[in-house]
Amino acid sequence: MFGNITTINSNFSAMEALYNLKKTNGQMSFHQTRLSTGKRINSAEDDAAGYHIAKHLESRRRGLSQALDNVSTAKNILNIAEGGYQAQMTIMQQIKEDLTQAADGSLSDEQRGAIGDRIESLLLEIDDIKEQTKYNGYTLFNEDSMTFQVGEESEDQFTVQFDSSGSNAVGEDEENLNDIVDTLGEGWSELTASTASSGIDTLENAIDSLAASIQRMGDYQSRLTSKEESLSVAITNTEASRSRIEDADFAEEQMNMVKLQILQQTGVSAFTQANAAPQIVLSLFK
Repeated sequence: MFGNITTINSNFSAMEALYNLKKTNGQMSFHQTRLSTGKRINSAEDDAAGYHIAKHLESRRRGLSQALDNVSTAKNILNIAEGGYQAQMTIMQQIKEDLTQAADGSLSDEQRGAIGDRIESLLLEIDDIKEQTKYNGYTLFNEDSMTFQVGEESEDQFTVQFDSSGSNAVGEDEENLNDIVDTLGEGWSELTASTASSGIDTLENAIDSLAASIQRMGDYQSRLTSKEESLSVAITNTEASRSRIEDADFAEEQMNMVKLQILQQTGVSAFTQANAAPQIVLSLFK
């Protein structure tokens, strides 16, 4: 609408210029907010559908990120468990070596007794390792299983089975090393060549049983590594999708700001001129 410059009660030109100036200022504020936050969507009003999708993607990304942290924790726990099993394996290899030595007929009873005492001490160390293999207050070899949340959905869980490995139940098949002397009614200090010879097979079975437990830890770790890789890819793709919807394009926003700054300056000029135009009426009284 264009006003008549010879009427002064209503300056329609100035009102129109002021309206356009306010509109330009509002648009500048809108784009300045985007530039200051780095986001295209700062409230649901900006893009209701986009806001809903972006928040869903953000929730998914945060859930996946925490799941990735959980996978790292699970791998750390498995490393601790495997370290305990490996320490027990080293001791059991030593015990087998000692039993093989004690089974030799060239040794005296006193020498076999000394070997038996050493084996008994090593068995106590196996039990100490069982009790000391812990994480966050949990004695791992006393836990039947532990379940980890490895995804954003409730069903995305990963269960780890630990074998309670001690001298009375070694590894997956729970071989009892104390049977080497207990079944014969002897103590380790009374170790004989015959007992040592028969005990070699028991020890070998226990080593195989513990090796199976260690193998399971390795299998778990391999699976968790695959989950770690897939979670990392999912996090990257989810964040990229959210960014395309929610984040501001700085080049575009700056381009719009330059345009609006020019419109602001021309708007102020137009408003000034529109306010000055009715003064022409004064010339009619000269």
